[in-house]
Amino acid sequence: MTIGPFIRKMFGPYERQISEAYRSIYIDIDAFVELTHQWKPKANKILEVGCGEGAVTQRLSAAYPDAKITAIDISPRVGRLYRGLLNDVRFVRCGVQEIAARESGQYDLVVLSDVLHHVPLELRQGILDSVRTVLAPKGTFVFKDWQRNNTPIHWLCYASDRWLTGDRISYMTRNEMRECLALTFGEAALVGEARVGPWWNNIASLVRP
Repeated sequence: MTIGPFIRKMFGPYERQISEAYRSIYIDIDAFVELTHQWKPKANKILEVGCGEGAVTQRLSAAYPDAKITAIDISPRVGRLYRGLLNDVRFVRCGVQEIAARESGQYDLVVLSDVLHHVPLELRQGILDSVRTVLAPKGTFVFKDWQRNNTPIHWLCYASDRWLTGDRISYMTRNEMRECLALTFGEAALVGEARVGPWWNNIASLVRP
């Protein structure tokens, strides 16, 4: 077990509140999901890749009450802190490649938020290729990650992320993110971009292949 989950479990019944407070230091998840909803007001079938313990999933469920949501992660703690309705939400412990193999072209919205910097460089393009595979015709992909730069908040984010997760994280610059997305989806598919509070480092990209 990495040190992050161990520390959070020490808070007992307050673990979810502490996790939310910690996350809000770096990213306003409500603002991110609101932006996603502005970009894609209606969605019938949503895939969240790398959902973790379910923080973004819970907001997606509230923002898209009529959608069927599949939230996946390779972590054994997938969806553990989710507190929303489960009627149309399923949590699956698997990689996006497995979903791509059996559910090609079925999702009209795919969300990948703060995941890629945890993934080894040589595996990132494969994940994005699988995202393209699962997207339905005229589907929408919303990508969000933390931009690398030389600011105090960036190094604080790096230190806490590295220490709490134990992963060998590697953040990208804005140009590196765009190059990575364009390699799979094409430059013309990158149709929108926005910063998400509270820090300029949070970049969300709207991709429509």
